[in-house]
Amino acid sequence: MGPLRILGKPELAAALDALCALDPEMARLRAVAGEPPLRALDPGLAGLVWLVNSQMISVTAARAIHGRIEAALGALDHARLSQAPDELFRAAGVSRGKLRTIRALCAAVDGGLDIAGLAERDEQEARATLTAIPGIGPWTADVFLLFAHGRADAFPAGDVALRAALKEAFGLPARPGVAEAERIAERWRPLRGVAAQLLWAYYRAMRGGLDAVSAPSRAATVRETL
Repeated sequence: MGPLRILGKPELAAALDALCALDPEMARLRAVAGEPPLRALDPGLAGLVWLVNSQMISVTAARAIHGRIEAALGALDHARLSQAPDELFRAAGVSRGKLRTIRALCAAVDGGLDIAGLAERDEQEARATLTAIPGIGPWTADVFLLFAHGRADAFPAGDVALRAALKEAFGLPARPGVAEAERIAERWRPLRGVAAQLLWAYYRAMRGGLDAVSAPSRAATVRETL
């Protein structure tokens, strides 16, 4: 049996029901947040490139950079990304470190990596495969597995907004660190990713609708390059 995946709104709603039954405190958050949006990334190379461009910058800035790349290349497939000159990425606003990561991703695909095929692998194996690529750290891997492959248990503990949501939702004295966030999330297995989506939605609602999926903390991104 493969990993539990959330690929549509009915599945997300059912998973939220199961999460609230598992932990009634989450029903309180759901009453405030409503139903989280179903976020979906491309399950292949294009989705990972989007996340690389999103590292450590605002969603607005990431969209602008990604949009310039798409305008120049069209479809972000392996052939176009690998053949595009460095100058194109630099003109779009891609940093040198992120460009190295994009090149490393293309090289991994050249070496036989089937990014979309990771959806069928064990979660730890898929995560380890991604984080072995230079510039892909835990945050990028976890968010990709959650939103591109719909893995219900992927939990991006390095995300700043997610940990801020934990603090606000449960009245913690301070924003938890990565290890503490992971410890808290253990109660929600095998639906930690569903819990993350609800926490982001709660945090967004409490902030007046501003986007809550932020970026990794620097402590969580030793392998993720700027």
